[in-house]
Amino acid sequence: MDIRSLIRDIPDFPKPGILFRDITTLLRDPQGLRYTLDALHQSCTAAGMAPDYIVGMESRGFLFGPSLAYQMNAGFVPVRKPGKLPSEIHSAEYELEYGSDRLEIHQDAIAPGSNVLIVDDLIATGGTAKAAAELVSQCGGQLIGYGFIIELMALKGREQLPGVPIVSLIQY
Repeated sequence: MDIRSLIRDIPDFPKPGILFRDITTLLRDPQGLRYTLDALHQSCTAAGMAPDYIVGMESRGFLFGPSLAYQMNAGFVPVRKPGKLPSEIHSAEYELEYGSDRLEIHQDAIAPGSNVLIVDDLIATGGTAKAAAELVSQCGGQLIGYGFIIELMALKGREQLPGVPIVSLIQY
């Protein structure tokens, strides 16, 4: 299946000059969604990833992370935008291709020494994924890899990430 054909391009969103890869059209397609989740699971497994936890970043990481956690018999840990978590948190700031932001995780979300796979819909500059890795480290987790649906190759986000396996299903 060509999942690329199910992803819509939105020019000048969220600001002029950005070409946004919209996955809502993929999400609404039952066969495309099933294929994407199965392909991500198979690719991560083939790369030797056996996580105890899947970390997904708000908000699109929440769409793929829990299903992948179910398939891989792992727990799911949400990483949120500031002010959304009710207990003690760790935080990490990061740069986006169009600004900056911060992510947070509960301090007790990951058991120390646990294997963690970070999942998101897209890697661009790598800032969000790098911040998530920092949060995993702050919790005492062992990052074993990343899984993405889309990789924007021109932004070289992969170069910002630590030396662990990185899976991306499609590249632009």
